[in-house]
Amino acid sequence: MRVRLLSNGRAEVATAGHDIGTGTYTILAQIAGDILGLPPDRIAVALGDTLLPRSPTAGGSTTAPSVGSATHLAAREAKRQLARLAVADSRSSLFGAEADAIELIDGWLTLPGASPQPELIDDLLHRHGYGPNRPFEVEGRYAPPAPRANSRSIHGFGAQFCEVRVDEDLGLVRVERMLGIFGVGRVLNPKTARSQLVGGMIGGIGMALLEGTWIDPRFGRFVNANMADYLVPVNADIRNVDAIWVDEADPHVNEIGVKGLGEIPIVGVAAAIANAVYNASGVRVRELPITSEKLLDGLQR
Repeated sequence: MRVRLLSNGRAEVATAGHDIGTGTYTILAQIAGDILGLPPDRIAVALGDTLLPRSPTAGGSTTAPSVGSATHLAAREAKRQLARLAVADSRSSLFGAEADAIELIDGWLTLPGASPQPELIDDLLHRHGYGPNRPFEVEGRYAPPAPRANSRSIHGFGAQFCEVRVDEDLGLVRVERMLGIFGVGRVLNPKTARSQLVGGMIGGIGMALLEGTWIDPRFGRFVNANMADYLVPVNADIRNVDAIWVDEADPHVNEIGVKGLGEIPIVGVAAAIANAVYNASGVRVRELPITSEKLLDGLQR
């Protein structure tokens, strides 16, 4: 991850990773902004180019913990280098100050509670030869520690609860209500986090009731390899779905205390629905998706 300070109190964070709609642009700007003292709208986020610093792919709940931690480390290093540059510069108002006490606020280096005048970051960098042709930039790298025997668990946790209705004549299942409760470490952005959790549970409804690939035994080809025949949930399939999370501060997970939340809302949904179908109908379906044929066969038996 690369953090670059631009002119006029702006910054850029850049990595080769990409945003698949889960809010990566938003959270990286937030993480860097918290340390650099800038609002997110003054931080440009560059993603999706192999010429940028390397990144894992956007999958497996890895982006926020890994790229987010690398962003945190790069921004923190940029702040440290700026502070050291200021305290060693005899022309700076912060000359001789304690570097660790300096904060970045809205494009200024400042010493809270002290008398020295704040130092404009642009002026400091300009005096030291930084500019459009020589940007001030820092790269950060994060790698999770190797697993060790008896090491701490860093997993996310969740539980899903649902209410279903079963039409015993047609074998149709309707999920009336679903609630997921999760422990996923520090939540960086409540809006994007809830969107992922609710979206994951909707995907779980598709796995439980609709989604299946059918193979032609003669040719080994998928028969329903198109969006007309491969069924996924649509608006009419979804009623009341909600997600909440518990506040969780875990300093041992990674640099920012974040756990992945892309997959955890999906994995428990099918089991919850299958249990609810069993409670409603007495039929235990053990193979997904839970189709009307399987339910009617069980009800007849």
